[in-house]
Amino acid sequence: MNLEKLQNLDKLYFTADDIARELKIGKKSAQVTASRFVSRGNIIRLKRDIFILPQRFNTAEEEELFTIGNILQTPSYISLTSALSYYNLSTQQVRNYVESIGLKRTITFPVNNVQFNFSKVKKEFYIGFEKNENFFIATPAKALADCIYLTSIGLYNADFDAMDLSKFDKNEINELLIKTNKAAKNLWQKLIKNYEL
Repeated sequence: MNLEKLQNLDKLYFTADDIARELKIGKKSAQVTASRFVSRGNIIRLKRDIFILPQRFNTAEEEELFTIGNILQTPSYISLTSALSYYNLSTQQVRNYVESIGLKRTITFPVNNVQFNFSKVKKEFYIGFEKNENFFIATPAKALADCIYLTSIGLYNADFDAMDLSKFDKNEINELLIKTNKAAKNLWQKLIKNYEL
């Protein structure tokens, strides 16, 4: 019966406070109840005191997965090929994989069949993103700049052949890469030459 009440919650994800409110119990009891549900596979723990129903997670749309990505590491924004594919600027499909840029640490969170990957950047390069509905996402130019930067330092393997680089403003990319390193700027110049931009 308690699980049925949670299944009726009209939310993408819910907290221990939501469980307490819905089941009319204290927060500590809600945390114990949640742990039991997690161990039985009735709910999925996204992070401390934040949960999602398995059926809700398995049917989540791309934008809902982006929202979950933002929750798993705060602050963060969707970027790299995930963002470029979302903007239809890359033919590379990133199925069951959500890529983000964050400030805390480079880490992958596996949740069911989806990998949420976070790449850490320096604070001065944590720019060029906007809020889109319920999640933060890189602008198209910043998603490309993130690909260039992380590829230049060996932390990412961008498929530039799958990207429509002609759609980008070279000056905007140059401006974003000012805050990176020489290797990133050199890679961008090489891409300009190779793809005749």
